[in-house]
Amino acid sequence: MAKRTAIIDIGSNSARLVIYEQTSRYGFYLICEQKSKVRIGEGAYEKQGYLQPTAIRRAYLTLKSFLYTIDKYQAKKTICVATSALRDAPNAEIFTSWIKKDLNLSIKVIDGKQEAYYGALAASNLLPIHEDVVTIDIGGGSSDLALIHKGTIVDTYSLNLGTVRLKELFFDKEEKNSLIKEKAKKYIQKELKHLPEHFKASLTVGIGGTARTLSKAIMKRSQYPLDKLHAFIYTIDEHLQYLENIPQSSAKNLKKFSLKKNRFDTIREGTLIFTEILSHIEAKELMSSEVGVREGVFLEQLLHKNNYKFPLIANPSVRSILDRFKPQVTIEKKRKVKLKLGLMLYDILQVEIQDDKVFGKELLWALKLSSIGKTLTVYKSHQHAFYIAMQELNYGFTHKQSLLISLLLRMHGKELLNKDLYTQYKSLLPNKQTLRWLSFIYTLTVLLHEASNSAKFDFSFKNQILTITANKPLYLAKEKIKALEKPIPFAIIIHDESHLPKCKKLGI
Repeated sequence: MAKRTAIIDIGSNSARLVIYEQTSRYGFYLICEQKSKVRIGEGAYEKQGYLQPTAIRRAYLTLKSFLYTIDKYQAKKTICVATSALRDAPNAEIFTSWIKKDLNLSIKVIDGKQEAYYGALAASNLLPIHEDVVTIDIGGGSSDLALIHKGTIVDTYSLNLGTVRLKELFFDKEEKNSLIKEKAKKYIQKELKHLPEHFKASLTVGIGGTARTLSKAIMKRSQYPLDKLHAFIYTIDEHLQYLENIPQSSAKNLKKFSLKKNRFDTIREGTLIFTEILSHIEAKELMSSEVGVREGVFLEQLLHKNNYKFPLIANPSVRSILDRFKPQVTIEKKRKVKLKLGLMLYDILQVEIQDDKVFGKELLWALKLSSIGKTLTVYKSHQHAFYIAMQELNYGFTHKQSLLISLLLRMHGKELLNKDLYTQYKSLLPNKQTLRWLSFIYTLTVLLHEASNSAKFDFSFKNQILTITANKPLYLAKEKIKALEKPIPFAIIIHDESHLPKCKKLGI
C-alpha cells in the first residue's frame, strides 16, 4: 500500500479531502484535511436529480484544488468516491467523464449500501465498540445505516433521507415552520417503514456532519471536561428535548442552541431526520464518531489481508505514536520486560488497591508509551508524553481510557497526582486513591526498568513492607524510589547486588 494515500469524498453537501500517512503495517495518522461546501446536489432534487451548472462549477474547482494539495503532499495513491447526489443524477456520467478527461481523476460512484459499509468499517475498527450497534450517517441526499453484531457488519441499508433533500422539498417552502415540520416528519416516517425490522440497537454510532454538530453542541452545553469528540457518549433521553426543539426553531433563533453557524443551513433538517431514526431503532445512547466513509475507504485498502479488522493487540493510534515518537534505544524486548514488571507490581499490591485489576490494560498502554516524550527532549519528557497522548490517542479508546493513560504518562518523580488536572477531569477518572496507586505502580516500574541493567526481579508485600529483590545493582533507582510519594504509608526495602569490587590501591 502507498505510504501516503489521499481519499476524496464527494457528498451532496460537502466535498472532503484527507491524506493519511502509513507509519507501519497497522500504524497511520492524518496529515492533511480539507473541506469545501460544494453542495453538488443543490437544486437537483426539484429537477429530477439533474446536477445544476453552478454546483458543477463549484465541484470542479474544489476537485482541482484538492489535486494541487495531493501533489504538494506527494501522495502516491488517490481514491475518489461520490455518494447520493451523483448516484441519483441522470447526468452523473457526463460529469465524471469530464472530470476524468480534464483532471485525470477517476470518480467511483458508490451506492447507499456501500456508503453505509464504509462508515461501519471505520466505526468498528476505530471506536471502542463492544456490543451490537447501528451506525447512522446522515448526508445531504441519503441516510445510510449499518448493523454491527459482535464486531462484524451484518447488514446495511440506505434511506432516501438527506438534509439537502429535505431542505429543498420542505424547509425552503414559504409555509409556517410547524406545518413544514409535520410534512417533513410524515415523509421521514414513510421512508423509515422500508428499514428492516432487525435494525434495532440500544447503542448507536453517529457519523457525519449532523451527528458531529449535535454532539459538539451537547458537549458545550453540558460543560464536558474533555475537548475530544471521537468516542464521546451521551444518553439520548437526557438531551431529547433539546434535539426536538431544533427543527421547531426558526433559522434566526438557531444561535441559542450552541450550534456552529456554518451548519445553520441544514441542521434543522438533519436533526429531524436524526431524532426520527433514533426513535425508530429504539436507541438509548449515542457514541459520536469523527470517522466515516473516508476512513472506511482507507481501511479497506489497509486491512484487506486481515479480514478488514485490526488484530486485537494492534491499536493504530498506539502503533503510530510508537512509530513516530519512540527513542531509537527502545526495542520491543525491553518494552515487554517493563510491561511484565508493571503487571507483577499491580498483582502483588492488589491486597491494598482492591480494584480487581480493571485498569490493567490502561496501565500497560501507559508503560508501553512511557518513553515517547524523550523523542522531543529528555527535559520534562513526561509532560511532552502527556500532550502527545492527549492529542494522538484517538482510535479504539474510550475517553476514560485515553485520559487515564495520558495522566499516567504525566506522572513522574515525587508527585503521584497533579491536582489541577485531576480537578479538571475528575468526572472521567477513577477515584483519587485508585489513581494514586496506578501512578505509583507506573512510576516505580519506569524507575526500576530504567536502572535495572536487565535484572531479574521478585516482589513481595507483607506487613506493610514492599520488598524488591533484584539480581543486579539498582543504585541509581534507590534514591528516586526513596523520594517517591506513596499512596499509603508503607516501607520499601530493596535487596540487590550492590557489593563493591576489591581495590587494594584505594584501600578497599
